[in-house]
Amino acid sequence: MIEIDDFDREILEVLQQDGKLSAQELAQKTHLSASPSWRRVRRLEADGVIDHYTAIVNPRALGLSSIAYVHVSLTDHSEESIHTFDEFVQQQDRIVECASVTGEDDYLLKVISSNTDDLEAFIMQQLLRLGVVRSSRTFISLRQVKYTTRLPVNL
Repeated sequence: MIEIDDFDREILEVLQQDGKLSAQELAQKTHLSASPSWRRVRRLEADGVIDHYTAIVNPRALGLSSIAYVHVSLTDHSEESIHTFDEFVQQQDRIVECASVTGEDDYLLKVISSNTDDLEAFIMQQLLRLGVVRSSRTFISLRQVKYTTRLPVNL
């Protein structure tokens, strides 16, 4: 585990709120001078603590208003089936999150689409026709109560 002190945690907290800050703005918000602040950012990047930077796009602005959580069970747990499913997931833009899970199901997918018709077509024509999916259960989100990409850096 990488050593992270309170200054690093503050930098991470601030950058998670606004990753476009200049070195000077970051320094002001973290109460460090610009050079030490920026050196710390570079170290956090080099150590892999800061993985990458991205823009968070409003899905509704793109007409993507339907979110569903799909529980998937595979037909078997062979290496080939798992590889086929994992590759499928990587190729699908609609799948924005995928986790291998414990319990009755093997995977939990977060799928985003323009509407429920599009979601149904994706599940019926692509997911279930993959040949390695035994069953799926879909839960459509009525309202997103919380969404964040920020991690609790002070735990």
